[in-house]
Amino acid sequence: MNQDREPLPSRVEGLPELPGEALRLLDTGLAQLGLDGLPAPARRAMIDHLRLLDAWNQAINLSAIREPTAAVREHILDSLTAVGLLRARRIDALLDLGSGGGYPGLPLALAVPARRTLLVESVGKKAAFLSAAAALATANAQVEIPAEIPGEIEVFNGRAEALAADPGPRERWPAVVARAIAPLAELVEIALPLVARGGLLVAWKRHPLDAELDAAWPAIELLGGARPELVAVTVGGLEDHVLVLIDKVAASPPGYPRDPAQRRRLPLAVAERLPSP
Repeated sequence: MNQDREPLPSRVEGLPELPGEALRLLDTGLAQLGLDGLPAPARRAMIDHLRLLDAWNQAINLSAIREPTAAVREHILDSLTAVGLLRARRIDALLDLGSGGGYPGLPLALAVPARRTLLVESVGKKAAFLSAAAALATANAQVEIPAEIPGEIEVFNGRAEALAADPGPRERWPAVVARAIAPLAELVEIALPLVARGGLLVAWKRHPLDAELDAAWPAIELLGGARPELVAVTVGGLEDHVLVLIDKVAASPPGYPRDPAQRRRLPLAVAERLPSP
């Protein structure tokens, strides 16, 4: 970062509040998602996260969405579309791949609520923002969760391949979530080795999706995933969005994910011709 620039904020005091229109949209969307009973500290933490994102966005490119109402819809509400299914499966720990500005991981951590959340981001400047946003959420929001659940939010500044090569996090996560980071065929190679057997990958996608699903099936099958389930999104303005759910039903073979150059050279869409890694 430019050393002559003022330090980027780690708190929201003095930052602009979201306009009333954006706050009204947030409350309408929460009601549509059945989350109108969300604890006030969690709602406040999501708002403050977006305010902090806007402040950092003036200096580093965290998001192309800068208009507050659009940001509420495309960031907060879009992230929260997975809350119901994660709660239904009693998932209390999740890993967010390519977290960027903290979506969907931070809103999910606050709303589920999650006992532990890991935000994975390879770009150092983005990881620095995530550390500030996570500290703000955990230290200042005081989310109303049981005292025995710490609600820990951690940031890993590195590539998912490094995590998947480590026996500690490999195949240990009840849920891995990912939004807009890669085509599904590549995403499942990166993500499924981190998902515990019996766990779940949730990918945020948009229609039309048939060709992407067809191309991804060899990778899903090879890496221990079940046939994808599609969950429609009903929030206003997000009707073309869809959640792709992939249950992890078998262990991922060793050697995956491969490095990015190998993935580009030989996608798993041609898995039947792959040599052993």
